[in-house]
Amino acid sequence: MAIKLNIIVCSTRPGRVGLPVARWFESAVKKDSRFEPTFVDLAEIKLPLFDEPQHPSLQQYAHEHTKAWSKIIGAADAYAFVLPEYDYFPPPPVVNALSYLVKEWAYKAVGIVSYGGVSGGLRSAQALKLMLTALRMMPLPEGVPIPFAGKQVEDGTFVSNELIDTSVTTMLNELAKWDGALSSLRQK
Repeated sequence: MAIKLNIIVCSTRPGRVGLPVARWFESAVKKDSRFEPTFVDLAEIKLPLFDEPQHPSLQQYAHEHTKAWSKIIGAADAYAFVLPEYDYFPPPPVVNALSYLVKEWAYKAVGIVSYGGVSGGLRSAQALKLMLTALRMMPLPEGVPIPFAGKQVEDGTFVSNELIDTSVTTMLNELAKWDGALSSLRQK
């Protein structure tokens, strides 16, 4: 059975580079029969600032937007975050989206496709990993950092290169291994 992989676009800004990067990554994942990708765009989800009266670990959601978000996240086996770097940190929409849930995230592997300036978003990815581990997720050491990603977007399409493509293959291989290892924990 294919691994259900949510590809989560973390930026919500108009004109964001993350959308073409995420579409390119989705097409790369579709070529790997081990995965069944689902495209999740936080700009379309439009979660308000966290507004649940109960702690998310109780799963007593009062709002329809939270219930819908829970279904999207709970249905996945693993995640790939397409993550920009804003001031050396992840953008607020992804921090907010993560805060809404607890149990739905647990015991799932996470790959990060990061982008930004010279660092390729690695500082943002490293900061996000702290929050991911607190939610009992397994962020992979292997990722797909893309320096100056905006320069690789032509006519709205991200154009990869051999080095980036190799990073995708490496990360997907690790995601598959970790999903296999973590699946027994999710069944308890």
